[in-house]
Amino acid sequence: MLAPGEKIMPIRAFLDGHSTFDPEAIDNMSAALAGALTALGLVGKSDDLTIVVAKKIIELAKAGERNPERLKAAVLKSLRQ
Repeated sequence: MLAPGEKIMPIRAFLDGHSTFDPEAIDNMSAALAGALTALGLVGKSDDLTIVVAKKIIELAKAGERNPERLKAAVLKSLRQ
């Protein structure tokens, strides 16, 4: 779930043009990306850590996770390890 005023960061730019995800999955991954970037205090897509976060969300989604809160939590946890 997005915080008030939080914007969804599109994840499509990180899918390399050959996504097999349905629109709902892409929306959920975008919400997870926005939430994770907000939690990390990151701004902009060109930051190297932003790319790492996006690719981790995509990896988790490919493994079957589609819930945006669980995606966000998992990526944040993986960065803290």
